[in-house]
Amino acid sequence: MTNIVVIGAGYAGLTTATRLAKRTAAKVTLVNAAPDFVERVRLHQLSAGEQLRPTPLAESVRGKGIDLVIGRVRAIDPAGKQIDVDGRTIGYDTLVYALGSVADDHGVPGVAENAVPVGGLADAVKLLKLLPAKGTVTIVGAGLTAIETATELAETHPGLHIRMVAGHAPGSRLSDNARTHLGRVFRRLGIEVRAGARVAKVLADSVVLTDGDELPTDLTVWATGFGVPRLAAEAGIRTDHSGRIVVDETQRSVSHPDIYAVGDSALVRVNGEELRMACATGIPMGTYAVKAIAARLGGHEPRPFTYRYYTQCISLGRKDGLIQVVDAMDRPQRTVVTGRLAALVKEGIVRGARWYANR
Repeated sequence: MTNIVVIGAGYAGLTTATRLAKRTAAKVTLVNAAPDFVERVRLHQLSAGEQLRPTPLAESVRGKGIDLVIGRVRAIDPAGKQIDVDGRTIGYDTLVYALGSVADDHGVPGVAENAVPVGGLADAVKLLKLLPAKGTVTIVGAGLTAIETATELAETHPGLHIRMVAGHAPGSRLSDNARTHLGRVFRRLGIEVRAGARVAKVLADSVVLTDGDELPTDLTVWATGFGVPRLAAEAGIRTDHSGRIVVDETQRSVSHPDIYAVGDSALVRVNGEELRMACATGIPMGTYAVKAIAARLGGHEPRPFTYRYYTQCISLGRKDGLIQVVDAMDRPQRTVVTGRLAALVKEGIVRGARWYANR
Protein backbone atom coordinates (compact mmCIF):
# COMPACT_ATOMS: atom_id res chain seq x y z
CA MET A 1 0.00 0.00 0.00
CA THR A 2 1.26 3.46 -0.92
CA ASN A 3 2.05 5.60 2.12
CA ILE A 4 1.21 9.30 1.68
CA VAL A 5 2.14 11.78 4.42
CA VAL A 6 0.74 15.30 4.46
CA ILE A 7 2.53 17.77 6.73
CA GLY A 8 0.54 20.83 7.73
CA ALA A 9 -3.21 20.97 8.31
CA GLY A 10 -4.16 24.44 7.20
CA TYR A 11 -6.60 25.06 4.39
CA ALA A 12 -4.37 23.48 1.73
CA GLY A 13 -3.08 20.57 3.81
CA LEU A 14 -6.42 19.52 5.27
CA THR A 15 -8.07 19.79 1.86
CA THR A 16 -5.38 17.53 0.42
CA ALA A 17 -5.51 14.92 3.19
CA THR A 18 -9.29 14.53 3.25
CA ARG A 19 -9.54 14.14 -0.51
CA LEU A 20 -6.57 11.79 -0.80
CA ALA A 21 -8.34 9.47 1.62
CA LYS A 22 -11.45 9.56 -0.58
CA ARG A 23 -9.85 9.29 -4.00
CA THR A 24 -7.00 6.82 -3.41
CA ALA A 25 -6.43 3.50 -1.69
CA ALA A 26 -3.27 4.85 -0.09
CA LYS A 27 -2.56 5.05 3.62
CA VAL A 28 -2.88 8.76 4.44
CA THR A 29 -1.16 10.30 7.46
CA LEU A 30 -1.75 13.92 8.43
CA VAL A 31 0.84 15.62 10.64
CA ASN A 32 0.23 18.97 12.32
CA ALA A 33 1.93 20.82 15.17
CA ALA A 34 -1.36 21.84 16.83
CA PRO A 35 -4.49 19.77 17.53
CA ASP A 36 -6.94 22.24 15.97
CA PHE A 37 -7.65 23.48 12.48
CA VAL A 38 -7.01 27.24 12.53
CA GLU A 39 -9.16 29.58 10.46
CA ARG A 40 -6.27 31.84 9.70
CA VAL A 41 -8.39 34.29 7.76
CA ARG A 42 -10.27 35.03 10.99
CA LEU A 43 -7.27 35.75 13.20
CA HIS A 44 -7.85 39.51 13.03
CA GLN A 45 -11.24 38.86 14.63
CA LEU A 46 -9.65 36.84 17.41
CA SER A 47 -7.01 39.49 18.03
CA ALA A 48 -9.79 42.06 18.53
CA GLY A 49 -11.54 39.89 21.13
CA GLU A 50 -14.08 37.81 19.22
CA GLN A 51 -14.46 34.23 20.45
CA LEU A 52 -13.91 31.72 17.65
CA ARG A 53 -15.19 28.17 17.71
CA PRO A 54 -12.26 25.71 17.60
CA THR A 55 -12.28 22.82 15.13
CA PRO A 56 -10.36 19.83 16.52
CA LEU A 57 -8.54 18.00 13.74
CA ALA A 58 -9.56 14.72 15.35
CA GLU A 59 -13.16 15.62 14.47
CA SER A 60 -12.20 16.74 10.97
CA VAL A 61 -10.61 13.38 10.10
CA ARG A 62 -12.85 11.06 12.12
CA GLY A 63 -14.20 8.22 9.98
CA LYS A 64 -12.22 9.29 6.91
CA GLY A 65 -9.40 6.75 7.09
CA ILE A 66 -6.72 9.28 7.99
CA ASP A 67 -4.06 8.72 10.63
CA LEU A 68 -3.62 11.94 12.59
CA VAL A 69 -0.28 12.73 14.23
CA ILE A 70 0.00 15.82 16.43
CA GLY A 71 3.59 16.97 16.55
CA ARG A 72 6.07 19.34 14.94
CA VAL A 73 8.10 18.24 11.93
CA ARG A 74 11.72 18.84 12.86
CA ALA A 75 13.43 17.56 9.74
CA ILE A 76 12.86 15.95 6.35
CA ASP A 77 15.15 13.25 4.98
CA PRO A 78 14.37 13.07 1.24
CA ALA A 79 17.01 10.39 0.61
CA GLY A 80 15.57 8.13 3.29
CA LYS A 81 12.01 9.22 2.46
CA GLN A 82 11.15 9.95 6.07
CA ILE A 83 10.40 12.83 8.42
CA ASP A 84 11.26 13.49 12.05
CA VAL A 85 8.23 14.46 14.15
CA ASP A 86 9.45 15.41 17.61
CA GLY A 87 11.91 12.51 17.54
CA ARG A 88 9.50 10.03 15.95
CA THR A 89 10.40 8.80 12.46
CA ILE A 90 7.61 8.52 9.90
CA GLY A 91 8.32 7.11 6.47
CA TYR A 92 6.57 8.01 3.24
CA ASP A 93 6.28 7.06 -0.40
CA THR A 94 4.80 10.44 -1.27
CA LEU A 95 5.11 13.57 0.85
CA VAL A 96 2.79 16.57 0.56
CA TYR A 97 4.42 19.68 2.02
CA ALA A 98 1.76 22.11 3.27
CA LEU A 99 3.42 23.94 6.16
CA GLY A 100 2.05 27.32 5.12
CA SER A 101 3.66 30.63 6.02
CA VAL A 102 4.91 32.55 9.03
CA ALA A 103 5.35 36.22 9.89
CA ASP A 104 8.45 37.84 8.39
CA ASP A 105 10.27 40.58 10.33
CA HIS A 106 12.49 41.40 7.31
CA GLY A 107 15.47 41.66 9.68
CA VAL A 108 14.27 44.92 11.22
CA PRO A 109 15.87 45.38 14.68
CA GLY A 110 13.53 45.16 17.65
CA VAL A 111 10.62 43.45 15.91
CA ALA A 112 11.08 40.12 17.68
CA GLU A 113 11.39 41.77 21.09
CA ASN A 114 8.94 44.66 20.85
CA ALA A 115 6.28 43.90 18.22
CA VAL A 116 3.48 41.37 17.88
CA PRO A 117 3.23 39.64 14.49
CA VAL A 118 -0.03 38.46 12.93
CA GLY A 119 1.15 35.19 11.42
CA GLY A 120 -0.62 32.57 13.50
CA LEU A 121 -2.97 31.62 16.30
CA ALA A 122 -0.45 32.23 19.08
CA ASP A 123 0.24 35.68 17.62
CA ALA A 124 -3.45 36.62 17.65
CA VAL A 125 -3.86 35.41 21.24
CA LYS A 126 -0.79 37.40 22.29
CA LEU A 127 -2.04 40.53 20.52
CA LEU A 128 -5.36 40.34 22.33
CA LYS A 129 -3.61 39.83 25.67
CA LEU A 130 -1.34 42.85 25.15
CA LEU A 131 -3.98 45.13 23.65
CA PRO A 132 -4.14 48.28 25.80
CA ALA A 133 -7.44 49.63 27.12
CA LYS A 134 -6.56 53.00 25.64
CA GLY A 135 -3.67 54.61 23.79
CA THR A 136 -2.08 54.09 20.38
CA VAL A 137 -1.66 50.85 18.47
CA THR A 138 0.76 51.14 15.54
CA ILE A 139 0.30 48.63 12.74
CA VAL A 140 3.32 48.36 10.45
CA GLY A 141 2.24 47.30 6.98
CA ALA A 142 -0.47 48.21 4.49
CA GLY A 143 -1.40 44.92 2.85
CA LEU A 144 -4.73 43.15 3.18
CA THR A 145 -3.83 41.55 6.52
CA ALA A 146 -2.81 44.92 7.94
CA ILE A 147 -6.01 46.53 6.66
CA GLU A 148 -8.23 43.84 8.17
CA THR A 149 -6.40 44.02 11.49
CA ALA A 150 -6.56 47.81 11.66
CA THR A 151 -10.26 48.06 10.86
CA GLU A 152 -11.21 45.21 13.18
CA LEU A 153 -9.35 46.76 16.12
CA ALA A 154 -10.68 50.24 15.38
CA GLU A 155 -14.30 49.07 15.18
CA THR A 156 -14.16 46.80 18.24
CA HIS A 157 -12.12 49.20 20.39
CA PRO A 158 -13.17 52.75 19.46
CA GLY A 159 -11.19 54.12 22.42
CA LEU A 160 -7.92 53.12 20.78
CA HIS A 161 -6.02 55.25 18.30
CA ILE A 162 -5.06 52.99 15.39
CA ARG A 163 -2.12 54.12 13.25
CA MET A 164 -0.89 52.41 10.08
CA VAL A 165 2.72 52.91 8.96
CA ALA A 166 3.98 51.64 5.60
CA GLY A 167 6.00 52.49 2.54
CA HIS A 168 2.87 52.68 0.39
CA ALA A 169 -0.75 53.61 0.95
CA PRO A 170 -3.14 50.89 2.16
CA GLY A 171 -4.80 49.13 -0.75
CA SER A 172 -2.39 50.59 -3.30
CA ARG A 173 -3.01 47.65 -5.63
CA LEU A 174 -6.79 48.07 -5.53
CA SER A 175 -8.89 50.02 -8.02
CA ASP A 176 -9.68 53.70 -7.60
CA ASN A 177 -13.22 52.85 -6.49
CA ALA A 178 -11.93 50.44 -3.87
CA ARG A 179 -9.36 52.90 -2.53
CA THR A 180 -12.02 55.60 -2.29
CA HIS A 181 -14.19 53.34 -0.13
CA LEU A 182 -11.21 52.33 1.96
CA GLY A 183 -10.46 55.99 2.64
CA ARG A 184 -14.04 56.58 3.77
CA VAL A 185 -13.85 53.62 6.15
CA PHE A 186 -10.55 54.80 7.62
CA ARG A 187 -11.96 58.26 8.22
CA ARG A 188 -15.10 56.83 9.82
CA LEU A 189 -13.05 54.63 12.14
CA GLY A 190 -10.45 57.30 12.88
CA ILE A 191 -7.51 55.30 11.52
CA GLU A 192 -4.38 57.37 10.97
CA VAL A 193 -2.31 56.48 7.91
CA ARG A 194 1.39 57.28 7.67
CA ALA A 195 2.31 56.28 4.11
CA GLY A 196 5.73 56.67 2.51
CA ALA A 197 7.43 55.70 5.77
CA ARG A 198 9.91 52.92 6.41
CA VAL A 199 10.65 51.47 9.83
CA ALA A 200 14.30 51.39 10.93
CA LYS A 201 13.71 49.75 14.31
CA VAL A 202 11.04 49.01 16.88
CA LEU A 203 11.48 50.04 20.49
CA ALA A 204 9.34 49.09 23.49
CA ASP A 205 7.34 52.31 23.33
CA SER A 206 7.97 53.72 19.85
CA VAL A 207 8.58 53.02 16.19
CA VAL A 208 11.65 54.69 14.70
CA LEU A 209 11.51 55.55 11.01
CA THR A 210 14.42 55.65 8.58
CA ASP A 211 14.11 59.44 8.35
CA GLY A 212 14.76 59.66 12.09
CA ASP A 213 11.18 60.40 13.10
CA GLU A 214 10.04 58.52 16.20
CA LEU A 215 6.39 57.60 16.67
CA PRO A 216 5.27 56.90 20.27
CA THR A 217 3.11 53.80 20.61
CA ASP A 218 1.60 51.62 23.30
CA LEU A 219 1.70 48.51 21.12
CA THR A 220 3.30 47.70 17.77
CA VAL A 221 1.72 45.14 15.45
CA TRP A 222 3.95 43.79 12.68
CA ALA A 223 1.97 43.03 9.52
CA THR A 224 4.41 43.54 6.66
CA GLY A 225 3.96 40.18 4.96
CA PHE A 226 4.84 36.53 5.33
CA GLY A 227 7.78 34.20 4.93
CA VAL A 228 7.83 30.40 5.03
CA PRO A 229 9.47 27.78 7.25
CA ARG A 230 13.03 26.88 6.25
CA LEU A 231 12.46 23.14 6.62
CA ALA A 232 12.40 22.41 2.88
CA ALA A 233 15.52 24.42 2.15
CA GLU A 234 17.36 22.79 5.05
CA ALA A 235 16.44 19.37 3.64
CA GLY A 236 18.04 20.17 0.27
CA ILE A 237 14.74 20.45 -1.58
CA ARG A 238 14.94 23.09 -4.29
CA THR A 239 13.39 26.35 -3.10
CA ASP A 240 13.36 29.99 -4.12
CA HIS A 241 15.16 32.68 -2.11
CA SER A 242 12.29 32.82 0.40
CA GLY A 243 12.20 29.07 1.06
CA ARG A 244 9.14 28.16 -1.00
CA ILE A 245 9.39 24.84 -2.79
CA VAL A 246 9.79 25.20 -6.55
CA VAL A 247 7.25 22.93 -8.23
CA ASP A 248 6.45 21.93 -11.80
CA GLU A 249 3.07 22.36 -13.50
CA THR A 250 1.70 19.41 -11.51
CA GLN A 251 2.59 20.73 -8.00
CA ARG A 252 5.53 18.30 -7.80
CA SER A 253 8.96 19.35 -6.56
CA VAL A 254 11.36 19.91 -9.44
CA SER A 255 14.18 18.34 -7.42
CA HIS A 256 12.31 15.53 -5.61
CA PRO A 257 9.46 13.99 -7.64
CA ASP A 258 8.06 12.11 -4.62
CA ILE A 259 7.34 15.43 -2.90
CA TYR A 260 4.42 17.72 -3.72
CA ALA A 261 3.94 21.21 -2.29
CA VAL A 262 0.67 23.09 -1.81
CA GLY A 263 -0.38 26.35 -0.19
CA ASP A 264 1.81 29.25 0.91
CA SER A 265 5.02 27.17 0.96
CA ALA A 266 4.74 26.32 -2.73
CA LEU A 267 6.10 28.52 -5.51
CA VAL A 268 3.43 28.05 -8.16
CA ARG A 269 3.35 29.88 -11.49
CA VAL A 270 0.38 29.97 -13.83
CA ASN A 271 0.91 31.66 -17.19
CA GLY A 272 4.26 32.85 -15.89
CA GLU A 273 2.80 34.64 -12.86
CA GLU A 274 3.35 33.57 -9.25
CA LEU A 275 0.19 32.83 -7.28
CA ARG A 276 -0.13 34.91 -4.11
CA MET A 277 -0.33 33.42 -0.64
CA ALA A 278 -4.00 32.95 0.25
CA CYS A 279 -6.49 30.25 1.14
CA ALA A 280 -8.14 31.19 -2.17
CA THR A 281 -5.10 29.74 -3.95
CA GLY A 282 -4.10 27.13 -1.34
CA ILE A 283 -7.37 25.21 -1.47
CA PRO A 284 -7.34 24.83 -5.29
CA MET A 285 -3.68 23.77 -5.09
CA GLY A 286 -4.58 21.04 -2.62
CA THR A 287 -7.56 19.89 -4.68
CA TYR A 288 -5.44 19.68 -7.80
CA ALA A 289 -2.53 17.90 -6.07
CA VAL A 290 -4.92 15.10 -5.09
CA LYS A 291 -5.91 14.67 -8.74
CA ALA A 292 -2.26 14.63 -9.81
CA ILE A 293 -1.24 12.08 -7.18
CA ALA A 294 -4.28 9.88 -7.91
CA ALA A 295 -3.56 10.00 -11.64
CA ARG A 296 0.03 8.89 -11.19
CA LEU A 297 -0.97 6.13 -8.80
CA GLY A 298 -3.26 4.93 -11.59
CA GLY A 299 -0.47 5.03 -14.16
CA HIS A 300 -1.52 8.25 -15.88
CA GLU A 301 0.05 11.66 -16.29
CA PRO A 302 -2.09 14.51 -14.92
CA ARG A 303 -3.03 17.59 -16.84
CA PRO A 304 -1.19 20.77 -15.77
CA PHE A 305 -2.59 22.85 -12.94
CA THR A 306 -4.66 25.82 -14.09
CA TYR A 307 -6.03 28.69 -12.05
CA ARG A 308 -7.63 32.08 -12.48
CA TYR A 309 -8.52 34.81 -10.02
CA TYR A 310 -11.99 36.30 -9.57
CA THR A 311 -12.02 38.59 -6.53
CA GLN A 312 -10.11 39.90 -3.55
CA CYS A 313 -12.26 39.88 -0.41
CA ILE A 314 -11.41 42.20 2.47
CA SER A 315 -13.05 42.52 5.88
CA LEU A 316 -13.39 46.07 7.18
CA GLY A 317 -14.73 45.21 10.61
CA ARG A 318 -17.91 43.21 11.15
CA LYS A 319 -20.24 45.71 9.44
CA ASP A 320 -18.31 46.64 6.32
CA GLY A 321 -16.25 44.98 3.66
CA LEU A 322 -14.77 45.29 0.22
CA ILE A 323 -15.04 42.84 -2.65
CA GLN A 324 -12.63 43.83 -5.43
CA VAL A 325 -13.38 42.18 -8.76
CA VAL A 326 -10.14 41.20 -10.53
CA ASP A 327 -9.27 39.66 -13.87
CA ALA A 328 -7.76 36.22 -14.36
CA MET A 329 -4.28 37.50 -13.47
CA ASP A 330 -5.45 39.25 -10.26
CA ARG A 331 -5.48 42.76 -11.73
CA PRO A 332 -8.17 45.00 -10.20
CA GLN A 333 -11.16 45.94 -12.28
CA ARG A 334 -13.52 48.88 -11.85
CA THR A 335 -16.29 46.85 -10.19
CA VAL A 336 -16.35 46.67 -6.39
CA VAL A 337 -18.92 45.64 -3.81
CA THR A 338 -18.80 47.50 -0.51
CA GLY A 339 -20.58 47.93 2.80
CA ARG A 340 -22.78 45.44 4.60
CA LEU A 341 -23.33 43.33 1.49
CA ALA A 342 -19.57 42.92 1.03
CA ALA A 343 -19.22 41.94 4.68
CA LEU A 344 -21.88 39.25 4.22
CA VAL A 345 -20.21 37.97 1.05
CA LYS A 346 -16.82 37.78 2.79
CA GLU A 347 -18.36 35.93 5.73
CA GLY A 348 -19.95 33.43 3.36
CA ILE A 349 -16.64 32.84 1.59
CA VAL A 350 -14.82 32.30 4.88
CA ARG A 351 -17.43 29.82 6.07
CA GLY A 352 -17.30 28.05 2.72
CA ALA A 353 -13.52 27.71 2.89
CA ARG A 354 -13.74 26.12 6.33
CA TRP A 355 -16.49 23.74 5.21
CA TYR A 356 -14.63 22.72 2.05
CA ALA A 357 -11.34 22.02 3.83
CA ASN A 358 -13.04 19.95 6.53
CA ARG A 359 -15.56 17.96 4.50
